[in-house]
Amino acid sequence: MQEAQVIRSLAALAHEARLRVFRALVVAGPEGLTPSALAEQLGIAPNALSFHLKELFHAELVSQERLGRNVLYRAAFPAMNGLLAYMTENCCQGTACTPAGAASCHC
Repeated sequence: MQEAQVIRSLAALAHEARLRVFRALVVAGPEGLTPSALAEQLGIAPNALSFHLKELFHAELVSQERLGRNVLYRAAFPAMNGLLAYMTENCCQGTACTPAGAASCHC
């Protein structure tokens, strides 16, 4: 992953609503979600959601597919994995990012 793409991805995720939308799409998996399902699930106004989906799409973190009158959004798992790999390789120097003895999250 190129540095410019990393910056676009991190900038897109650096907003509470966009992070929530992206997380919901990751949880939805390959089936994805429609904007109306996302708006209802997250309690985000449709016009605001449209803006956030556009930002995530331009950062290449989500894909969209038109199905008749609806648009289906999915998390772009290759981009997400590329971002995580970049962060691990370049920010943690290829080693585990948690300090020794740190408690792991059991979320």
